[in-house]
Amino acid sequence: MSIKAEEISALIKKQLEGYKDDLTVDETGIVTYIGDGVARAYGLDNALSGELLEFQNGVYGMVQNLESNNVGIVILGDYTGIREGDTVKCTGRIMEVPVGDAMVGRVVNSLGQPIDGKGDIDTDMTAPIEHKAPGIMDRHSVDQPLQTGIKAIDALVPIGRGQRELIIGDRKTGKTSIAIDTILNQKDQNMICIYVAIGQKDSTVMGQVDTLKKYGAMDYTIVVNAGPSEPAPLLYIAPYSGATMGEYFMNRKKDVLIVFDDLTKQANAYRELSLILRRPPGREAYPGDIFYTHSRLLERAAKLNDKLGGGSMTALPIVETQAGDVSAYIPTNVISITDGQIFLNSDMFYAGDCPAIDAGTSVSRVGGDAQIPAMKKVAGTLRIDLASYHELESFAQFGSDLDEATKAKLDRGARTVEVLKQKLHDPIPVEKQVLILYCLTHGYLDKLPVDDVLKYQNQIFSYFDDSHEDLLKHIKETGKLPDLDAMNKAIDEFSNIFKSSAQKVADK
Repeated sequence: MSIKAEEISALIKKQLEGYKDDLTVDETGIVTYIGDGVARAYGLDNALSGELLEFQNGVYGMVQNLESNNVGIVILGDYTGIREGDTVKCTGRIMEVPVGDAMVGRVVNSLGQPIDGKGDIDTDMTAPIEHKAPGIMDRHSVDQPLQTGIKAIDALVPIGRGQRELIIGDRKTGKTSIAIDTILNQKDQNMICIYVAIGQKDSTVMGQVDTLKKYGAMDYTIVVNAGPSEPAPLLYIAPYSGATMGEYFMNRKKDVLIVFDDLTKQANAYRELSLILRRPPGREAYPGDIFYTHSRLLERAAKLNDKLGGGSMTALPIVETQAGDVSAYIPTNVISITDGQIFLNSDMFYAGDCPAIDAGTSVSRVGGDAQIPAMKKVAGTLRIDLASYHELESFAQFGSDLDEATKAKLDRGARTVEVLKQKLHDPIPVEKQVLILYCLTHGYLDKLPVDDVLKYQNQIFSYFDDSHEDLLKHIKETGKLPDLDAMNKAIDEFSNIFKSSAQKVADK
């Protein structure tokens, strides 16, 4: 049986048409050291900084050090299954996390993987965890308020959309509570919130998630959790992952609030992995680039200009101090990066002044630009009054004979401190904050006993909701004070009712 040359040629051509070249070239290296969440590998000459690497057991790592004869790798997962001599290969991908609308309402780890037991997250979009911050020309000045619902903040240290406002204070002084209450107050404000928990106990984070669920805040919140039992690299990258998830929404013309709780623990995790990687230690054994670690993160918070859609990302980093020492290394670093700080005083906290915001040390570098006109008007002299009260209070302890003007200042100051007290998880709408501060600054509270101030506040809120809703609505919609005659008349009516009911109680 003879086969013609034409048949052979046709057969070869047919085979060539169906041929697929599946040949791939992977750059692989050999693990030369493993321990404490860090590995070193030889042979990865073309690895990139921040590139994802895959070990032979399927665990991923991220390139951290590029040295002349090896690559330092931080391991993003369980490193106990990796051994010296194992192979590791480049993936060609920079470290990235999932992003998208499907992330909202979920609790995820530093890699964006769900840890809330609700199944996979339905998104196929990813973004690198490191991203260049918007330049000056891409930004818009911060001029739109972000209402926290906390009187002491909205009146004294206002926060604007796109601002970076540090929350700083000793352990157990209410730093996280301020951040959570701010998230709760964003309900119906068209705001996406991201809470990044770094090194917090899992039970604590579960408690915060339960609080957010209870008040309906998980509907617009993403929680990123890097627990204390996780390797240091995951605590280090957690805030960058959260910032990347927030940038997705900011670049789509939305407003984002992100809380980093807290950057002290992230700095400690970064120091740990840097020392293991044999990077030269600097002050307090932190690596030389610890400032850059925080600055490149917080600079990503911005208010974009109209050309880029006008979206914003507001950052509330939290830093823990030791015995109120704001001059320590990490606190001073973050203070110099941010646009102001809310300082929580432990003495005030233990004295029952909650939230324990120290008006003298706290500052917002955006100031009145982040307040509605009505708030700016009623809160204008509040900070000076408060500072003057605290000075007089310490002076008055040493003298009994005080003139009438000094007594009046002390009385007004005591009522100001009382007005600024607020219950946990009870944010107050800005129009009601304006109402009670108007009462304070216009002398309506001067004749009240200090213990009755908060009772007066709660009852006037209810009274205006029932009888003068139009005045509150005017403040909410226009941002300005309503007709002052109508306002004064309504407050006078309520004050008379309150006085008569208090008199009846006293008579009984």
